[in-house]
Amino acid sequence: MTAGNLYYFPDCDCCVLDVELLMSIVRRIFSIGLVCFAVSLPTIALGDVKLASIFGDSMVLQREMAVPVWGWADAGEQVTVEFGSQSAQAVAGQDGRWKVSLDALIANSEGQPLRVTGNNAVEIKDVLVGEVWICSGQSNMEWTVGGSLNPKEEIAAANHPTIRLFNVQGHLTSPVAKDTCPGEWKVCQPGAVNGFSAVGYFFGRRLQAELDVPIGLVGSNWGGTRIEPWTSPGGFKSVPELKSIADQVGAYNESTKVQGGSPSAIYNAMIHPLAPFAMRGAIWYQGESNGGEGESYYHKKQALVNGWREIFQPELAFYWVQLANFRAPTDNPAGGDGWAKIREAQRKALEIDHTGMAVIIDIGQAGDIHPRNKQDVGARLSQWALNQTYGRDDLVASGPIYKSHRVDGSSIRLSFDHVGEGLIVGVKQGLEATKEATDGKLTRFAVAGADKQWHWAEARIDGEEVVISSPQVAEPVAVRYAYSMNPEGANLYNRDGLPASPFRTDDW
Repeated sequence: MTAGNLYYFPDCDCCVLDVELLMSIVRRIFSIGLVCFAVSLPTIALGDVKLASIFGDSMVLQREMAVPVWGWADAGEQVTVEFGSQSAQAVAGQDGRWKVSLDALIANSEGQPLRVTGNNAVEIKDVLVGEVWICSGQSNMEWTVGGSLNPKEEIAAANHPTIRLFNVQGHLTSPVAKDTCPGEWKVCQPGAVNGFSAVGYFFGRRLQAELDVPIGLVGSNWGGTRIEPWTSPGGFKSVPELKSIADQVGAYNESTKVQGGSPSAIYNAMIHPLAPFAMRGAIWYQGESNGGEGESYYHKKQALVNGWREIFQPELAFYWVQLANFRAPTDNPAGGDGWAKIREAQRKALEIDHTGMAVIIDIGQAGDIHPRNKQDVGARLSQWALNQTYGRDDLVASGPIYKSHRVDGSSIRLSFDHVGEGLIVGVKQGLEATKEATDGKLTRFAVAGADKQWHWAEARIDGEEVVISSPQVAEPVAVRYAYSMNPEGANLYNRDGLPASPFRTDDW
């Protein structure tokens, strides 16, 4: 309130000012503010050269392929990118976006600066060159090193200065493709690895040890999610069987309400902002939330791979995890319960070029959907990468995977890919290497005749084949192996200690 020429500030016993003095002060502050605003305009960040979210200190660039570098600046602004002996220029388009492409780089464990200049300058420090992989999926990929087996020992030993970790922070969705996402690169050390994907870390750790080059791991995960929200609109369009989903996504606009289960919603916010960053490949651990599906998941896996290859690079290697054994085992030889059908779809997806599948039906936990042995999961994924992507012919990529069968009288003979040095009856305990049970018997094989009635079968190894028979089936026509939610006791391995994938020869 006012009294004469004085102004009393409510609830303040000490603030009493002359009105004219007060107004003078206000006018002066406002005038000075305008001048300061005008002077500061050239330094406002809006016109500064900016790099995409994936670029930052301590990052890894992909070797042996063209490396896109992109970002934003004022429309028409010339931008120069310098790295090592290379220099490349681009002009920002009307939307402010610019992109250059560096020629293929050679691996380098010594940190170098990446400089970007336009109206301003940006320098990214400690940049290595090596192999880059994206690690994605739902909770079993998101599961951290701190939650895996032997966490204290694993974390304490995680001093790997040439492994670098980038994690997309948070769980994000968008109805339209986003250009940016939160995240930063960290040097692999105990304080950084504790919260990173355990499967991703154990995969990358083996690659670094075997290849002796820097490894960049990009984590983008969300527990409890289906495959559809991770798939791009272009991926859905590439698979005719998914036209209805493609049409749904094609109708999105910026005001469309989406959630974590909406098709393409996570892709738009957590994958698209990373593209077209140069990467060698992807590892994928997801499927539990689509666990009731069969053939439809095969089509969705095609869409996922096609879409990611479209935005990153056409030869992107893609290796996934077949779902682990889970829940109480049953004694029904027909199987088909729980995750049996989605595992079959995951196996069928191996028809996609340059893909692979880590089989883990021997390391799951009946009472826990998050088995703690992530070390073997990462190692088995890296087995595929080392053999198929990096040409290590001395390594077999996988455990036995069903190839063909033929009827031989009252028996069926099964042939497999990835036999390696031979087939064995194996026993796997915890993190220990698989051991051969020299006097053991193969289990979890079932056989049926034309009547489609399934019976447990006698199975024996004969060279590189497995011979199946049953006194209850005089004329066998089909075989199933480990075709149930928890095929406890399934024990066909190769001598490399890798388990055979569940399969069926029928389509009933």
